[in-house]
Amino acid sequence: MSLDSLKSALPDYAKDLKLNLGSVIGNSELPAQQLWGTVLATAIASRSAIVLRELEPEAKANLSPEAYTAAKSAAAVMAMNNVFYRTRHLLSDHEYGSLRAGLRMNVIGNPGVDKVDFELWSFAVSAINGCGMCLDSHEQVLRKAGVEREVVQEAFKIASVIQAVAVTLDAEAVLAE
Repeated sequence: MSLDSLKSALPDYAKDLKLNLGSVIGNSELPAQQLWGTVLATAIASRSAIVLRELEPEAKANLSPEAYTAAKSAAAVMAMNNVFYRTRHLLSDHEYGSLRAGLRMNVIGNPGVDKVDFELWSFAVSAINGCGMCLDSHEQVLRKAGVEREVVQEAFKIASVIQAVAVTLDAEAVLAE
């Protein structure tokens, strides 16, 4: 299936999601690698088998093998980092912030693709996972690299729509059982 198949799978009550899915992915002005890396990383982060199965083939077709692997790496490492740093931030005992993390995250330093693209994908995954510290950190790196706010917003628009589609389709699958 494809983006169109995913849109047609959405129920009538989610017409806004159909329209938004078409506009944020189908009409995106992001370069193909940034767009499809964001789509793949956020589809993984959505935890929806339906969404991932539908979007992965098109993402794979639009990404180099290196970018495909890097987008999956962004989703993987941010799944860990978002839990770790969100927890550290939410604890009222701020002494945890001074402790060494002791977690491997080498892929962030050497993702195999342009650092800006990897940061954008990590930012988008952090939007789905709700880690404010990670969002701020990745947004600052992106802005220092000269990435415009509109590009950053594109990433979290994609993340928000993919997450909403995932929630809706997964709920419909459960209700259909």
